Amino acid sequence: MLIDPRTQEWFLVSSPGPVLTIIATYIYFCISAGPRYMKDKKPYDLRNTLIIYNFIQVLVSVYLVYEGLMAGWLYEYNFICQPVDYSYKPSSVRMANGVYLYFMCKLIELLDTVFFVLRKKDQQITFLHLYHHSLMPICAWIGVKFVAGGHPTLLGVINSFVHVFMYTYYMLAAFGPYMQKYLWWKKYLTILQIVQFIIIFFHNFQMQFTSCNFPKSLSFLLMINAGLFTYMFGSFYVNNYLISKVGRVSKTNDAINGSVSVNGNAIFNKKYDKSN
Repeated sequence: MLIDPRTQEWFLVSSPGPVLTIIATYIYFCISAGPRYMKDKKPYDLRNTLIIYNFIQVLVSVYLVYEGLMAGWLYEYNFICQPVDYSYKPSSVRMANGVYLYFMCKLIELLDTVFFVLRKKDQQITFLHLYHHSLMPICAWIGVKFVAGGHPTLLGVINSFVHVFMYTYYMLAAFGPYMQKYLWWKKYLTILQIVQFIIIFFHNFQMQFTSCNFPKSLSFLLMINAGLFTYMFGSFYVNNYLISKVGRVSKTNDAINGSVSVNGNAIFNKKYDKSN
């Protein structure tokens, strides 16, 4: 795979060591050092910090979508096959700069989990969350190191588009409980994330059968990764919005009928079964 000569002197690009060190430190803090530090402390009140942080994320995401479209996907790029242009043509350099900014954003987004730790929201630090936040900076580093343009940049454009809505949701949620009535669309964020991974999967799947001057091995890895994310986010959606909904309906029906099932045993509120 050809190293992109335009990006080699850029900060954190020349070697994978610094990025891997950041990721390792992030994981250690989130699953070990951070929770131990917060064990006997009250959660930090980060409301204002979160509002500002998420607002900035929204602005940067909008900018990345705009740059990705204007630098290639709106006018020049081909959705079936788009090789990387390693030249210093203005639009190519513009796309490379966008890829680099996307990479830096993936590192900054590690703060999402750090804020969870400092607010003692440990239940939100799931395997899916850690896997997603740990892998994306590595994928983005590979992009800026080897392919700062071309076919895989559609991933960044779509992902940034999704993040406009995601960080808008987080920003509104940070204002407090009184905003909850305006956040009914939470589950649709998960659907939007699943759709993005399906698009990315097929965008790279078709590359395996296309004669294109772009490394098929990289497209294959992107396809596999998108497939894994589709499965994991799909499982999250099913467990949190379908199965849990069925459970709530079942409990409501049991309550209406005068009984609630606990560990498989019926506890009657108004009726008494003398056979027991």
